[in-house]
Amino acid sequence: MHRVTFLLIDQMLATASTLPMEMLRAAESRARMDPNFDGQLELVTASCDGKPVSTRSGIDLSPQYSLDQLEKSDIIYLPSLWRNPRPQIMRNRKLLSWLKEQVAAGAAISATGTGVCFLAAAGLLDDKPATTHWHYFDQFTQDYPKVHLKRQYFITQTDRIFCAASVNALADVTVHFIKEMYGQAVASHVERNFSHEIRRPFEEIAYFEGAVHLHPDEDIVQAQMWLKDHCGEEIRLSEVAASFDMSVRSFNRRFKMATGQTPLQYLQNVRIDMARDLLQSSNLSINEISEKVGYQDMGHFTALFKKFLSTTPSEYRTTVRAKLFRVNT
Repeated sequence: MHRVTFLLIDQMLATASTLPMEMLRAAESRARMDPNFDGQLELVTASCDGKPVSTRSGIDLSPQYSLDQLEKSDIIYLPSLWRNPRPQIMRNRKLLSWLKEQVAAGAAISATGTGVCFLAAAGLLDDKPATTHWHYFDQFTQDYPKVHLKRQYFITQTDRIFCAASVNALADVTVHFIKEMYGQAVASHVERNFSHEIRRPFEEIAYFEGAVHLHPDEDIVQAQMWLKDHCGEEIRLSEVAASFDMSVRSFNRRFKMATGQTPLQYLQNVRIDMARDLLQSSNLSINEISEKVGYQDMGHFTALFKKFLSTTPSEYRTTVRAKLFRVNT
C-alpha cells in the first residue's frame, strides 16, 4: 500500500492536486494488469483544520482529514498558490511543524510553484537547492536567503524533497514517482496518455543535490561514460571490466552498488534513451536506428523497446511526433 497525501490550502491551484491524482490512478490501473500486482494506492486529502478550502478557480474542495487525523504518508503533495503565499503561510503555521515531522519519518514531499515557500518557511530547504514559479523568484530570494534558488531549473531534488516550478514540471515529478512505484513501462504508459508532446526524462531536467554523478566510485563513473560513448558499438562487458582492471563479478557488484543497475541494464537504458531521441528527431528507419544504438537484430531491439516502454518503436514515433507537424488549413 502506498499512501499519498494531497494537502489542500486556500487559494491553491486545483490542478496542482487533481493532475497528479489522475496520473497516479492511471498508473495503478495499468499496474493492475500485472498478475503480480501488489502496489495499491491510497490517495487522501487533508487541510490543516479539516475544513473545506476555496481554490483560485472558485471551486471548493472538501478534505477527508485534518493534519491531526493523518497517519504517516509515503508521498505528500503541496499545491501551488496564486501569487503571494505569505498570508496562507501565516494562517497555516501548524503545517510547517507537521511537514518537518513527515520528512523526519521518511516521507517524500513534492511542492509546486509558490507551495515551495511552505518548505522554505519550515527550514527544510536551508542550504539546499530549490526552485519556484518564475514570477516569485526575487521575493523568494529576499524571504529565504538560506535557500539555494536554482532559477534555471524547473525541478530540483534534495534527498526526498522535490520542488517543481510549474504544474507541467509537477507532471514530470509524478512520472518519476510512478516509475519508482511501478517501473518504467507503467511510467511511460502514463506519460504518453497525459502528455503526447516530447518530454525529457526527469533525470535529465532536474537539479540533484550532491555530486554530478551521484555516487563516489570514480572507476564506475568512467565506465558509465565509456558505455555512453560507445553504446552504438558491439560491446562485451567482460572486456569492459578487464579494461578497468576488474573481474566480471567485481565489475557487476561495484556497478550495481554505485548505480542501482547492472552494467547490462545500464547499457540497455542508454541505448533505449538514444533510440527515443532518434525516433523523435530523425527520419531514420527503425532498422537504421536499431543499428545505430548497437542492435543488429531489429526484432531483438523492438522486443527490448517494448519491454521498457510498453510500445513498439513505430508506435512511439507516431505518438511523440504527432504534435511536431501541423497542416495549415
